[in-house]
Amino acid sequence: MNSVWQQLTLTNLSFSDSKWLNASYLYSLLNGSLYNWRRSSWLMQWGESFGFVLLAIVFSLAPFVNTTLIGFLLIASGGFWVLLTVSDNTEEYLTPIHLLIFLYWVIAMLAVVISPAKTAAFSGWVKLTLYLLLFALGSLVLRTPRLRSWLINVYLLVSLIVSFYGIRQWIDKVEPLATWNDPTSAQAGVTRVYSYLGNPNLLGGYLLPAIALSFVAVFAWRSWAQKSLALTILVVNCACLRYTGSRGSWIGFLALMFAMLVLMWYWWKIYMPRFWKIWSLPIAVGGLAGLLIFAVVLLEPLRDRVLSIFVGRQDSSNNFRMNVWMSVFEMIRDHPFLGIGPGNDVFNKIYPLYQRPRYSALSSYSVPLEIVVETGFLGLTAFLWLLLVSFNQGVLQLKRLRDDGNAQGYWLIGAIAAILGLMGHGLVDTVWYRPQINTLWWFMVAIIASYNRQG
Repeated sequence: MNSVWQQLTLTNLSFSDSKWLNASYLYSLLNGSLYNWRRSSWLMQWGESFGFVLLAIVFSLAPFVNTTLIGFLLIASGGFWVLLTVSDNTEEYLTPIHLLIFLYWVIAMLAVVISPAKTAAFSGWVKLTLYLLLFALGSLVLRTPRLRSWLINVYLLVSLIVSFYGIRQWIDKVEPLATWNDPTSAQAGVTRVYSYLGNPNLLGGYLLPAIALSFVAVFAWRSWAQKSLALTILVVNCACLRYTGSRGSWIGFLALMFAMLVLMWYWWKIYMPRFWKIWSLPIAVGGLAGLLIFAVVLLEPLRDRVLSIFVGRQDSSNNFRMNVWMSVFEMIRDHPFLGIGPGNDVFNKIYPLYQRPRYSALSSYSVPLEIVVETGFLGLTAFLWLLLVSFNQGVLQLKRLRDDGNAQGYWLIGAIAAILGLMGHGLVDTVWYRPQINTLWWFMVAIIASYNRQG
Protein backbone atom coordinates (compact mmCIF):
# COMPACT_ATOMS: atom_id res chain seq x y z
CA MET A 1 0.00 0.00 0.00
CA ASN A 2 2.84 2.38 0.86
CA SER A 3 4.44 1.68 -2.52
CA VAL A 4 1.18 2.48 -4.33
CA TRP A 5 0.90 5.78 -2.43
CA GLN A 6 4.48 6.71 -3.26
CA GLN A 7 3.88 6.02 -6.93
CA LEU A 8 0.62 7.97 -6.94
CA THR A 9 2.21 10.99 -5.26
CA LEU A 10 5.49 10.69 -7.23
CA THR A 11 7.35 10.66 -3.93
CA ASN A 12 10.54 9.08 -5.27
CA LEU A 13 10.58 10.87 -8.62
CA SER A 14 13.97 12.40 -9.40
CA PHE A 15 14.93 14.58 -12.36
CA SER A 16 18.67 14.58 -11.77
CA ASP A 17 19.13 11.14 -13.36
CA SER A 18 16.21 11.23 -15.80
CA LYS A 19 17.22 9.47 -19.02
CA TRP A 20 14.40 11.14 -20.94
CA LEU A 21 15.48 14.64 -19.93
CA ASN A 22 19.12 13.93 -20.67
CA ALA A 23 18.19 12.63 -24.13
CA SER A 24 15.83 15.51 -24.97
CA TYR A 25 17.29 18.00 -27.45
CA LEU A 26 14.71 20.67 -26.54
CA TYR A 27 15.46 20.32 -22.83
CA SER A 28 19.21 20.50 -23.40
CA LEU A 29 18.65 23.65 -25.48
CA LEU A 30 16.58 25.35 -22.77
CA ASN A 31 18.41 24.05 -19.73
CA GLY A 32 21.73 25.74 -19.06
CA SER A 33 22.61 26.53 -22.68
CA LEU A 34 23.86 29.97 -21.55
CA TYR A 35 25.50 28.65 -18.39
CA ASN A 36 28.96 29.97 -19.24
CA TRP A 37 27.58 33.40 -20.13
CA ARG A 38 25.86 33.67 -16.75
CA ARG A 39 29.05 32.77 -14.90
CA SER A 40 30.89 35.56 -16.70
CA SER A 41 28.11 38.15 -16.25
CA TRP A 42 28.30 40.33 -13.15
CA LEU A 43 24.58 41.22 -13.26
CA MET A 44 23.43 37.61 -13.62
CA GLN A 45 25.34 36.65 -10.50
CA TRP A 46 22.42 38.37 -8.80
CA GLY A 47 19.79 36.63 -10.92
CA GLU A 48 17.69 35.28 -8.04
CA SER A 49 17.76 38.70 -6.37
CA PHE A 50 16.45 40.36 -9.52
CA GLY A 51 13.76 37.68 -9.69
CA PHE A 52 12.81 38.52 -6.11
CA VAL A 53 12.47 42.20 -7.04
CA LEU A 54 10.10 41.34 -9.89
CA LEU A 55 7.97 39.14 -7.63
CA ALA A 56 7.96 41.79 -4.90
CA ILE A 57 6.71 44.37 -7.41
CA VAL A 58 3.90 42.02 -8.49
CA PHE A 59 2.65 41.42 -4.95
CA SER A 60 3.18 45.04 -3.88
CA LEU A 61 1.11 46.50 -6.72
CA ALA A 62 -1.50 43.77 -7.36
CA PRO A 63 -4.23 45.14 -5.02
CA PHE A 64 -3.86 48.71 -6.27
CA VAL A 65 -3.46 48.57 -10.07
CA ASN A 66 -5.51 47.33 -13.00
CA THR A 67 -5.18 43.85 -14.45
CA THR A 68 -3.41 45.13 -17.58
CA LEU A 69 -0.42 46.33 -15.57
CA ILE A 70 -0.38 43.06 -13.63
CA GLY A 71 -0.30 41.28 -16.99
CA PHE A 72 2.77 43.24 -18.09
CA LEU A 73 4.49 42.43 -14.80
CA LEU A 74 3.71 38.73 -15.31
CA ILE A 75 5.20 38.90 -18.82
CA ALA A 76 8.37 40.44 -17.38
CA SER A 77 8.51 37.77 -14.67
CA GLY A 78 8.01 34.97 -17.18
CA GLY A 79 10.66 36.35 -19.50
CA PHE A 80 13.14 36.63 -16.66
CA TRP A 81 12.44 33.03 -15.63
CA VAL A 82 13.26 31.92 -19.18
CA LEU A 83 16.54 33.84 -18.98
CA LEU A 84 17.42 32.20 -15.66
CA THR A 85 16.50 28.77 -16.98
CA VAL A 86 18.63 28.88 -20.11
CA SER A 87 21.57 30.10 -18.04
CA ASP A 88 21.45 27.54 -15.23
CA ASN A 89 20.79 23.85 -14.53
CA THR A 90 17.17 23.23 -13.56
CA GLU A 91 17.31 19.63 -12.33
CA GLU A 92 18.12 20.79 -8.82
CA TYR A 93 14.83 22.63 -8.38
CA LEU A 94 12.46 20.60 -10.58
CA THR A 95 9.91 18.73 -8.46
CA PRO A 96 6.92 16.44 -9.00
CA ILE A 97 4.82 19.57 -8.59
CA HIS A 98 6.44 21.02 -11.73
CA LEU A 99 5.61 17.85 -13.64
CA LEU A 100 1.92 17.95 -12.68
CA ILE A 101 1.69 21.64 -13.53
CA PHE A 102 3.21 20.90 -16.93
CA LEU A 103 0.63 18.12 -17.42
CA TYR A 104 -2.22 20.50 -16.59
CA TRP A 105 -0.75 23.11 -18.97
CA VAL A 106 -0.62 20.54 -21.80
CA ILE A 107 -4.23 19.49 -21.17
CA ALA A 108 -5.27 23.16 -21.29
CA MET A 109 -3.42 23.48 -24.61
CA LEU A 110 -5.30 20.47 -26.00
CA ALA A 111 -8.55 22.06 -24.81
CA VAL A 112 -7.70 25.12 -26.90
CA VAL A 113 -7.21 22.93 -29.99
CA ILE A 114 -10.72 21.42 -29.80
CA SER A 115 -12.44 24.50 -28.32
CA PRO A 116 -15.58 25.76 -30.10
CA ALA A 117 -14.10 29.28 -29.74
CA LYS A 118 -10.39 28.78 -30.33
CA THR A 119 -9.32 32.43 -30.43
CA ALA A 120 -10.96 33.19 -27.09
CA ALA A 121 -9.62 29.97 -25.59
CA PHE A 122 -6.10 30.77 -26.77
CA SER A 123 -6.30 34.11 -24.95
CA GLY A 124 -7.21 32.26 -21.75
CA TRP A 125 -4.38 29.78 -22.28
CA VAL A 126 -1.89 32.64 -22.59
CA LYS A 127 -3.10 34.05 -19.25
CA LEU A 128 -2.78 30.61 -17.66
CA THR A 129 0.75 30.32 -19.03
CA LEU A 130 1.72 33.64 -17.44
CA TYR A 131 0.49 32.47 -14.04
CA LEU A 132 2.43 29.23 -14.39
CA LEU A 133 5.58 31.15 -15.33
CA LEU A 134 5.10 33.17 -12.14
CA PHE A 135 5.05 29.89 -10.24
CA ALA A 136 8.19 28.75 -12.05
CA LEU A 137 10.07 31.93 -11.16
CA GLY A 138 8.82 31.78 -7.59
CA SER A 139 9.81 28.16 -7.03
CA LEU A 140 13.33 29.04 -8.26
CA VAL A 141 13.80 32.28 -6.31
CA LEU A 142 12.20 31.08 -3.08
CA ARG A 143 14.74 28.27 -2.67
CA THR A 144 16.77 30.87 -0.78
CA PRO A 145 15.21 31.07 2.71
CA ARG A 146 16.12 34.75 3.09
CA LEU A 147 14.38 35.73 -0.16
CA ARG A 148 11.40 33.53 0.72
CA SER A 149 10.97 35.26 4.06
CA TRP A 150 11.38 38.72 2.55
CA LEU A 151 8.76 38.11 -0.13
CA ILE A 152 6.30 36.83 2.46
CA ASN A 153 7.03 39.94 4.55
CA VAL A 154 6.27 42.16 1.54
CA TYR A 155 2.89 40.50 1.01
CA LEU A 156 1.98 40.69 4.71
CA LEU A 157 2.81 44.40 4.95
CA VAL A 158 0.78 45.15 1.81
CA SER A 159 -2.14 43.13 3.20
CA LEU A 160 -2.00 45.27 6.36
CA ILE A 161 -2.46 48.42 4.26
CA VAL A 162 -5.33 46.80 2.35
CA SER A 163 -7.05 45.68 5.56
CA PHE A 164 -6.63 49.02 7.31
CA TYR A 165 -8.38 50.74 4.42
CA GLY A 166 -11.12 48.10 4.47
CA ILE A 167 -11.74 48.69 8.18
CA ARG A 168 -11.82 52.44 7.52
CA GLN A 169 -14.57 51.78 4.96
CA TRP A 170 -16.51 49.92 7.64
CA ILE A 171 -16.19 52.85 10.03
CA ASP A 172 -17.29 55.28 7.30
CA LYS A 173 -20.15 52.97 6.16
CA VAL A 174 -18.97 53.07 2.56
CA GLU A 175 -21.59 52.83 -0.17
CA PRO A 176 -21.60 49.56 -2.17
CA LEU A 177 -20.40 49.59 -5.78
CA ALA A 178 -23.01 46.96 -6.71
CA THR A 179 -25.94 45.04 -5.21
CA TRP A 180 -24.00 42.57 -3.08
CA ASN A 181 -26.77 41.81 -0.57
CA ASP A 182 -30.19 40.31 -1.10
CA PRO A 183 -32.40 43.45 -1.19
CA THR A 184 -35.28 41.52 0.43
CA SER A 185 -33.23 40.23 3.39
CA ALA A 186 -32.42 41.71 6.79
CA GLN A 187 -28.87 42.18 5.49
CA ALA A 188 -29.88 44.52 2.65
CA GLY A 189 -28.37 47.61 4.27
CA VAL A 190 -25.31 46.03 5.89
CA THR A 191 -21.95 47.55 4.90
CA ARG A 192 -19.61 45.20 3.04
CA VAL A 193 -16.07 46.50 2.62
CA TYR A 194 -13.98 46.02 -0.50
CA SER A 195 -10.85 48.14 0.15
CA TYR A 196 -8.74 48.72 -2.98
CA LEU A 197 -9.99 45.57 -4.74
CA GLY A 198 -13.50 46.80 -5.58
CA ASN A 199 -15.37 43.65 -4.49
CA PRO A 200 -15.93 42.11 -1.03
CA ASN A 201 -15.54 38.54 -2.27
CA LEU A 202 -12.30 39.42 -4.04
CA LEU A 203 -11.01 41.13 -0.90
CA GLY A 204 -11.95 38.10 1.20
CA GLY A 205 -10.01 35.78 -1.09
CA TYR A 206 -7.01 38.11 -1.04
CA LEU A 207 -6.92 38.10 2.76
CA LEU A 208 -7.02 34.32 3.28
CA PRO A 209 -3.31 33.68 2.53
CA ALA A 210 -2.42 36.77 4.57
CA ILE A 211 -4.28 35.37 7.58
CA ALA A 212 -2.51 32.01 7.25
CA LEU A 213 0.95 33.55 6.88
CA SER A 214 0.48 36.17 9.60
CA PHE A 215 -0.63 33.40 11.99
CA VAL A 216 2.57 31.43 11.47
CA ALA A 217 4.63 34.65 11.45
CA VAL A 218 3.80 34.97 15.15
CA PHE A 219 6.00 31.90 15.62
CA ALA A 220 8.48 32.33 12.76
CA TRP A 221 9.51 35.90 13.49
CA ARG A 222 12.07 36.07 16.29
CA SER A 223 11.89 39.33 18.24
CA TRP A 224 8.93 40.39 20.34
CA ALA A 225 8.52 43.50 18.21
CA GLN A 226 8.22 41.34 15.10
CA LYS A 227 5.81 38.98 16.85
CA SER A 228 3.69 41.94 17.92
CA LEU A 229 3.58 43.15 14.32
CA ALA A 230 2.57 39.68 13.12
CA LEU A 231 -0.22 39.55 15.71
CA THR A 232 -1.40 43.01 14.64
CA ILE A 233 -1.50 41.94 10.99
CA LEU A 234 -3.42 38.79 11.95
CA VAL A 235 -6.05 40.66 14.00
CA VAL A 236 -6.52 43.42 11.41
CA ASN A 237 -6.81 40.94 8.53
CA CYS A 238 -9.34 38.81 10.43
CA ALA A 239 -11.41 41.89 11.30
CA CYS A 240 -11.39 43.05 7.69
CA LEU A 241 -12.39 39.56 6.52
CA ARG A 242 -15.34 39.70 8.90
CA TYR A 243 -16.45 43.05 7.45
CA THR A 244 -16.36 41.79 3.86
CA GLY A 245 -19.51 39.78 4.56
CA SER A 246 -18.15 37.24 2.07
CA ARG A 247 -19.68 33.90 2.97
CA GLY A 248 -17.37 32.07 0.57
CA SER A 249 -14.26 33.50 2.20
CA TRP A 250 -15.69 32.63 5.63
CA ILE A 251 -15.97 29.03 4.47
CA GLY A 252 -12.37 29.29 3.29
CA PHE A 253 -11.39 30.72 6.68
CA LEU A 254 -12.86 27.68 8.46
CA ALA A 255 -10.97 25.31 6.14
CA LEU A 256 -7.80 27.35 6.64
CA MET A 257 -8.01 27.36 10.44
CA PHE A 258 -8.78 23.64 10.63
CA ALA A 259 -5.74 22.90 8.44
CA MET A 260 -3.65 25.28 10.52
CA LEU A 261 -4.56 23.55 13.79
CA VAL A 262 -3.78 20.10 12.35
CA LEU A 263 -0.43 21.18 10.90
CA MET A 264 0.64 23.09 14.01
CA TRP A 265 -0.27 20.06 16.11
CA TYR A 266 1.84 17.89 13.79
CA TRP A 267 4.75 20.33 14.15
CA TRP A 268 4.62 20.50 17.95
CA LYS A 269 3.51 16.99 18.88
CA ILE A 270 7.06 15.60 19.16
CA TYR A 271 7.61 18.01 22.07
CA MET A 272 4.35 17.17 23.84
CA PRO A 273 3.76 14.75 26.70
CA ARG A 274 1.52 11.81 25.90
CA PHE A 275 -1.71 13.40 27.20
CA TRP A 276 -1.37 16.49 25.04
CA LYS A 277 -0.40 14.47 21.97
CA ILE A 278 -3.80 12.82 22.20
CA TRP A 279 -6.02 15.65 23.41
CA SER A 280 -4.47 18.94 22.30
CA LEU A 281 -5.89 18.77 18.76
CA PRO A 282 -9.48 17.89 19.81
CA ILE A 283 -9.34 20.62 22.46
CA ALA A 284 -8.05 23.20 19.95
CA VAL A 285 -10.62 22.28 17.29
CA GLY A 286 -13.41 22.23 19.86
CA GLY A 287 -12.29 25.57 21.27
CA LEU A 288 -12.25 27.17 17.81
CA ALA A 289 -15.69 25.73 17.03
CA GLY A 290 -17.06 26.99 20.34
CA LEU A 291 -15.64 30.46 19.77
CA LEU A 292 -17.18 30.67 16.30
CA ILE A 293 -20.58 29.42 17.54
CA PHE A 294 -20.43 31.93 20.39
CA ALA A 295 -19.75 34.77 17.92
CA VAL A 296 -22.58 33.69 15.59
CA VAL A 297 -25.06 33.45 18.46
CA LEU A 298 -24.20 36.84 19.98
CA LEU A 299 -23.68 38.95 16.84
CA GLU A 300 -26.98 39.33 14.99
CA PRO A 301 -25.57 40.65 11.66
CA LEU A 302 -23.05 37.81 11.57
CA ARG A 303 -25.76 35.29 12.51
CA ASP A 304 -28.09 36.47 9.73
CA ARG A 305 -25.30 36.33 7.16
CA VAL A 306 -24.18 32.85 8.20
CA LEU A 307 -27.72 31.44 8.29
CA SER A 308 -28.33 32.74 4.76
CA ILE A 309 -25.92 30.05 3.55
CA PHE A 310 -28.46 27.38 4.50
CA VAL A 311 -31.71 28.87 3.18
CA GLY A 312 -31.16 27.60 -0.37
CA ARG A 313 -32.98 29.48 -3.11
CA GLN A 314 -34.66 31.81 -0.62
CA ASP A 315 -31.49 33.93 -0.78
CA SER A 316 -31.09 35.72 -4.11
CA SER A 317 -27.31 35.11 -4.26
CA ASN A 318 -27.78 31.39 -3.59
CA ASN A 319 -30.57 31.22 -6.16
CA PHE A 320 -28.44 32.98 -8.77
CA ARG A 321 -25.53 30.57 -8.27
CA MET A 322 -27.78 27.52 -8.43
CA ASN A 323 -29.26 28.62 -11.76
CA VAL A 324 -25.78 29.28 -13.15
CA TRP A 325 -24.64 25.84 -11.94
CA MET A 326 -27.56 24.18 -13.74
CA SER A 327 -26.44 25.76 -17.00
CA VAL A 328 -22.82 24.83 -16.30
CA PHE A 329 -23.80 21.18 -15.81
CA GLU A 330 -25.28 21.22 -19.33
CA MET A 331 -22.04 22.72 -20.70
CA ILE A 332 -20.07 19.96 -19.02
CA ARG A 333 -22.43 17.33 -20.41
CA ASP A 334 -21.72 18.54 -23.96
CA HIS A 335 -17.94 18.98 -23.44
CA PRO A 336 -16.96 16.38 -20.81
CA PHE A 337 -13.39 15.39 -21.69
CA LEU A 338 -11.45 18.56 -22.54
CA GLY A 339 -14.04 21.25 -21.93
CA ILE A 340 -14.51 24.44 -23.94
CA GLY A 341 -11.02 25.86 -23.38
CA PRO A 342 -9.46 28.01 -20.63
CA GLY A 343 -10.35 31.58 -19.72
CA ASN A 344 -13.35 33.82 -19.15
CA ASP A 345 -13.46 34.99 -22.78
CA VAL A 346 -14.43 31.57 -24.10
CA PHE A 347 -16.87 31.12 -21.21
CA ASN A 348 -18.60 34.37 -22.15
CA LYS A 349 -19.02 33.11 -25.71
CA ILE A 350 -20.39 29.66 -24.87
CA TYR A 351 -22.38 30.22 -21.67
CA PRO A 352 -25.13 32.36 -23.32
CA LEU A 353 -26.07 29.28 -25.37
CA TYR A 354 -26.99 27.48 -22.13
CA GLN A 355 -27.99 30.19 -19.66
CA ARG A 356 -31.38 30.48 -18.00
CA PRO A 357 -33.25 33.72 -18.80
CA ARG A 358 -32.07 36.64 -16.60
CA TYR A 359 -29.11 34.67 -15.22
CA SER A 360 -26.13 35.94 -17.17
CA ALA A 361 -22.74 35.14 -15.64
CA LEU A 362 -19.05 35.72 -16.25
CA SER A 363 -17.99 32.39 -14.71
CA SER A 364 -19.38 29.22 -13.14
CA TYR A 365 -19.08 30.52 -9.55
CA SER A 366 -17.20 27.39 -8.48
CA VAL A 367 -13.53 26.64 -9.11
CA PRO A 368 -13.98 22.83 -9.50
CA LEU A 369 -16.84 23.39 -11.94
CA GLU A 370 -14.83 26.04 -13.78
CA ILE A 371 -11.91 23.64 -14.19
CA VAL A 372 -14.22 20.97 -15.65
CA VAL A 373 -15.88 23.51 -17.94
CA GLU A 374 -12.54 24.80 -19.21
CA THR A 375 -10.43 21.62 -19.42
CA GLY A 376 -12.91 18.78 -18.90
CA PHE A 377 -12.61 15.89 -16.51
CA LEU A 378 -9.06 15.31 -17.78
CA GLY A 379 -8.11 18.75 -16.52
CA LEU A 380 -9.89 18.22 -13.20
CA THR A 381 -8.05 14.91 -12.73
CA ALA A 382 -4.70 16.58 -13.38
CA PHE A 383 -5.57 19.45 -11.03
CA LEU A 384 -6.64 17.15 -8.20
CA TRP A 385 -3.48 15.11 -8.75
CA LEU A 386 -1.49 18.34 -8.50
CA LEU A 387 -3.15 19.14 -5.16
CA LEU A 388 -2.44 15.64 -3.87
CA VAL A 389 1.21 15.75 -4.89
CA SER A 390 1.62 19.29 -3.50
CA PHE A 391 0.20 18.33 -0.11
CA ASN A 392 2.30 15.17 0.00
CA GLN A 393 5.46 17.10 -0.86
CA GLY A 394 4.54 19.69 1.74
CA VAL A 395 4.08 17.14 4.52
CA LEU A 396 7.30 15.31 3.63
CA GLN A 397 9.32 18.53 3.74
CA LEU A 398 7.51 19.64 6.90
CA LYS A 399 8.59 16.46 8.66
CA ARG A 400 12.20 17.03 7.60
CA LEU A 401 12.17 20.64 8.78
CA ARG A 402 10.51 19.69 12.06
CA ASP A 403 13.12 17.01 12.74
CA ASP A 404 15.85 19.56 11.98
CA GLY A 405 14.23 22.20 14.18
CA ASN A 406 14.15 24.61 11.20
CA ALA A 407 11.72 27.50 11.79
CA GLN A 408 11.31 27.91 8.02
CA GLY A 409 8.77 25.11 8.37
CA TYR A 410 6.24 27.62 9.69
CA TRP A 411 6.01 29.27 6.25
CA LEU A 412 5.33 25.85 4.77
CA ILE A 413 2.48 25.35 7.24
CA GLY A 414 1.05 28.72 6.26
CA ALA A 415 1.25 27.96 2.53
CA ILE A 416 -0.52 24.60 2.85
CA ALA A 417 -3.27 26.09 5.02
CA ALA A 418 -3.69 29.02 2.60
CA ILE A 419 -4.17 26.66 -0.34
CA LEU A 420 -6.88 24.77 1.54
CA GLY A 421 -8.52 28.06 2.49
CA LEU A 422 -8.55 29.31 -1.10
CA MET A 423 -10.00 26.01 -2.25
CA GLY A 424 -12.71 26.21 0.41
CA HIS A 425 -13.62 29.67 -0.88
CA GLY A 426 -13.39 28.41 -4.45
CA LEU A 427 -16.14 25.85 -3.92
CA VAL A 428 -18.73 28.62 -4.19
CA ASP A 429 -16.94 31.43 -6.02
CA THR A 430 -14.40 32.04 -8.78
CA VAL A 431 -12.50 35.10 -7.55
CA TRP A 432 -9.61 32.58 -7.60
CA TYR A 433 -9.29 33.39 -11.31
CA ARG A 434 -8.73 37.11 -10.76
CA PRO A 435 -5.01 38.02 -11.00
CA GLN A 436 -4.89 39.42 -7.44
CA ILE A 437 -5.87 35.96 -6.13
CA ASN A 438 -4.40 33.66 -8.78
CA THR A 439 -0.94 35.12 -8.29
CA LEU A 440 -1.25 34.40 -4.57
CA TRP A 441 -2.38 30.84 -5.26
CA TRP A 442 0.69 30.09 -7.36
CA PHE A 443 2.82 31.92 -4.79
CA MET A 444 1.63 29.43 -2.16
CA VAL A 445 2.30 26.46 -4.45
CA ALA A 446 5.75 27.89 -5.25
CA ILE A 447 6.52 28.12 -1.53
CA ILE A 448 5.83 24.38 -1.17
CA ALA A 449 7.89 23.53 -4.25
CA SER A 450 10.79 25.70 -3.08
CA TYR A 451 11.45 23.45 -0.07
CA ASN A 452 12.29 20.45 -2.21
CA ARG A 453 15.60 18.93 -0.98
CA GLN A 454 16.63 22.06 0.90
CA GLY A 455 15.53 24.15 3.85
